[in-house]
Amino acid sequence: MDISLETPVEQLVEDYPQAAGFLADRHVVCIVCGEPYWGPLGELMANKGIADPEGLLADLRAFLAETPASA
Repeated sequence: MDISLETPVEQLVEDYPQAAGFLADRHVVCIVCGEPYWGPLGELMANKGIADPEGLLADLRAFLAETPASA
């Protein structure tokens, strides 16, 4: 899956569960009451006030590339 700012958070978390922890550590909580945020990743980052969404996206991609899916 090619992750972009348009990627639905629900799909991201389904395909890469370890992404939820990575994002939460950066104050982008994407799981609320056991349910993923419904909307695109870029929208969630904007709602959380992320100043550099492309930078965070690059960091997320790098993290996912080097982290096993079971993490």
